[in-house]
Amino acid sequence: MRHLRLSILLIFISFAPLSLSFAQQMSAPDFVISNDQLPDNLSALKGQVVYLDFWASWCKPCRKSFPWMNQMQQKYVEQGLQIIAINLDTEKALAKAFLDKVPAQIPVIYDPQGKIASDYQLLGMPSSYVIDKKGNIRFSHKGFFTRSEPLYEQELVLLLNEQE
Repeated sequence: MRHLRLSILLIFISFAPLSLSFAQQMSAPDFVISNDQLPDNLSALKGQVVYLDFWASWCKPCRKSFPWMNQMQQKYVEQGLQIIAINLDTEKALAKAFLDKVPAQIPVIYDPQGKIASDYQLLGMPSSYVIDKKGNIRFSHKGFFTRSEPLYEQELVLLLNEQE
């Protein structure tokens, strides 16, 4: 039993730098959504788990995150997951060229002036924020690491299974 606890602790510590859990629940900054697949603003998605992903066409790890996000959206849409990709390119054509190579099966919105990114105090590319059903940011990630995909999915499942 002692070895099991130690193993679990070591697993947690190995993932700790990759996942920031918010000890105090911080309300997710609301913003207007310009995408006809979604409601008019983020706050209208309360009751769902939202995974916000900030990305840009020049971001190499973003090429790996899109297939994972597509898979998660498809797998958990019925349980209430909504993934939103927020592009920060100043030229929409750059984002379009990226999406031609790496298709998105999730809604994409554009933030060329970086207003939404500023509200979320973005630290790097890609960055993601996992928002619970009450509209609070519960987890955030700087970067995307394929070795951490099970952890990212575990966070989604945890929030999807929470009662409102």
